[in-house]
Amino acid sequence: MVRQGAAVFGYVDRCPHMGLPLAQTLDAYLTPDGKRIACSWHGAIFDMGDGQCLGGPCIGQRLTPWPVTVRNGAIVTA
Repeated sequence: MVRQGAAVFGYVDRCPHMGLPLAQTLDAYLTPDGKRIACSWHGAIFDMGDGQCLGGPCIGQRLTPWPVTVRNGAIVTA
């Protein structure tokens, strides 16, 4: 799950390029500026809002969505 302002987005923790988890280090899912999701294995960069690959080896693919919602201030899977 990632948060961008008040918006929350959930994605399966797998890069579409090779199916590896996105982060090699626990919770290290974002680019250094915190604006995009990054795969630490091969450098793919994804849009937070729709999971679209913006750069790297899986251009044209996207992360698989995972349903999340905010309930009473807590982020939960739907």
